[in-house]
Amino acid sequence: MPRFTYSRVILAAAVSAALSSSVSSVFAGAPARPVKIEFIGMPAPQTEDEMIKNYTTAQAKVTFSNGQERIYPLTYHTLYKNTDVIATHKGKRYAAGQLFDVDMNPIIEPKGDPALSETADANTLVRVGGKLFLVTNWEYDDVLADGQTASKAEGWQSRMPMTMNLSEIVQDKKTGKLKVKSQQPIDFSSVHGGWIFCNASHTPWNTHLAGEEDYDLQFVPGEKEFKKTQAGVKAMSEVYFRGKREANPYHYGYATEVAVKPGGRYEVTKHYEMGRGTWELAQFANDGKTAFLGDDGTYAGFFMFVGNRANDPKAGGTLYAAKWQQTSPDGSDGGTADIRWVRLGSATHDEIKALIDRGITINDIFEISLTEKPGFVPTRAGSAETVWLKLKPGMETAAAFLETRRYAAYLGATTEFTKGEGLAINHADKKLYYAISYIQSSMLGKDGGPADDIRLKENMAGATYTFDLAGDQKDTEGRPITSDFVPVRAYVEPMLLGRPIAADAKGNTADPDFVANPDNLHYSEKMRTLFIGEDSGTHMNNFVWAYHVDTQKLARIMSVAAGGEATGLKVYEDIGGHAYILANNQHQGGDWVKSAPAELKARLEQRAGEVFGKNRHGVNNWRLEAHVGYIGGLPAFK
Repeated sequence: MPRFTYSRVILAAAVSAALSSSVSSVFAGAPARPVKIEFIGMPAPQTEDEMIKNYTTAQAKVTFSNGQERIYPLTYHTLYKNTDVIATHKGKRYAAGQLFDVDMNPIIEPKGDPALSETADANTLVRVGGKLFLVTNWEYDDVLADGQTASKAEGWQSRMPMTMNLSEIVQDKKTGKLKVKSQQPIDFSSVHGGWIFCNASHTPWNTHLAGEEDYDLQFVPGEKEFKKTQAGVKAMSEVYFRGKREANPYHYGYATEVAVKPGGRYEVTKHYEMGRGTWELAQFANDGKTAFLGDDGTYAGFFMFVGNRANDPKAGGTLYAAKWQQTSPDGSDGGTADIRWVRLGSATHDEIKALIDRGITINDIFEISLTEKPGFVPTRAGSAETVWLKLKPGMETAAAFLETRRYAAYLGATTEFTKGEGLAINHADKKLYYAISYIQSSMLGKDGGPADDIRLKENMAGATYTFDLAGDQKDTEGRPITSDFVPVRAYVEPMLLGRPIAADAKGNTADPDFVANPDNLHYSEKMRTLFIGEDSGTHMNNFVWAYHVDTQKLARIMSVAAGGEATGLKVYEDIGGHAYILANNQHQGGDWVKSAPAELKARLEQRAGEVFGKNRHGVNNWRLEAHVGYIGGLPAFK
């Protein structure tokens, strides 16, 4: 008998196993992957305990490539709160929402409390150098620790310098759970500080791009809002610059970029070349050149930037303003319109920065009158007051990029939008989604302004508009627009139109089973789903919704604590084998629906005090807290 053969048996077995595995993989195909999702909505909160918290009981039904289906329960996770002492700067630890002056010294309130923002806003997750980082905006400081409204507190200022956090995030690969490893405040002294950091987008070149929402745009003495602007400049001068110099209002109101570098370093840029306004955010298309800017406020515009070079807006580009040409008779369904584009001007970052650095003012750009005057153009921009303007010679570029909304009105673009909020792009179908939180005032017919382009029926629950996108378009003067993503037509899908109702028992004045006052938007290409977060003055609790664009089904997937706003909405389809829906809240317990029953509010305040406790001033911690977090439980969509 031949000498054996144990090693041969082992070898044969190994070969057999390998062949078996190979054959099996050929016949079984690649591992099953998610190809379709249907969100199964949750009911609106009913109990007091449900109404005072941020939570979800929604589910997702996922269909895989092998035809199998699986139900995934969703869960809301708080990563951190504004009051958590986790931020480190120069060896000292601070609360996440701490505000800082130009020298990065912490700002302290009149009664000795740290000045904390309770308005967590946008999030962006970026992977750099093999690590995961989260950039988070803080929007404004609404309430002091002693419970006073910040803008009315004695010895305090109406406008606080704002900040962002940069957190290093670690992921449990098995469960997908995220947690903060470290955190630092971002220093904005290189760009003269930040005014109001609202929503933000994740750029095609992997950076965080925030909207700096400059409400204080009125620089004309005699305008009703002029005193508010003066107060804001005074506050920034005294609190941020500590009286060392006066703030220049032309340093604020821009798309503000944070580029995270390896090791947690970062670079901050204000994109002057993209125009100045009340930007909710700037959303770039995947060409890296075309960006849409949501303009919050009343008598606002809708703007588009087309860059000269992909993924490099500082290289300059052309700024356009939309002209709404209504095609529906009364606008009861949100209205339909053809969209044309008025060219405002072209410039680079350095060209506009040079104008600001030399100290240019609005009086260098326009001749201004508050009454009708021959040769002057009547405009409404940012308020219901008509201002007559005459452009000074050679000031076209300055007007386009520093007085963007006024110049749009001056050239005949439409400045009648109200509360323009979030933006999202569906590249596969070439559609842009734009949230208009309230259809009111300047969007109504016969509003008394010098133009009446938008003539809609009032809808205090707002709408999310769809814009069809196209290439080969020309501006109103016949010049080509070098983008394949130009909005050409606007309308509202029926399920995305707010539905006002008579006030119900909870004080809701919009149907709680439909979106009201949309704000944050994010579109997931792989999930074929538009996600919508509310900033509602008509829902007692704000919600986050999922709208499948093919089935047109709407599902409530999160409820935010009463009096709070749903913010920070962004969806990541595949991070380490898991999908995430980022979701924050701000000013919980602070911005109640006007028709909210007083007795219900009192019960909620009392219950919140019992659950979350009170601070040294006897103020509910609940009112002073903001949550930064995410909805987890989803598989990756690759």
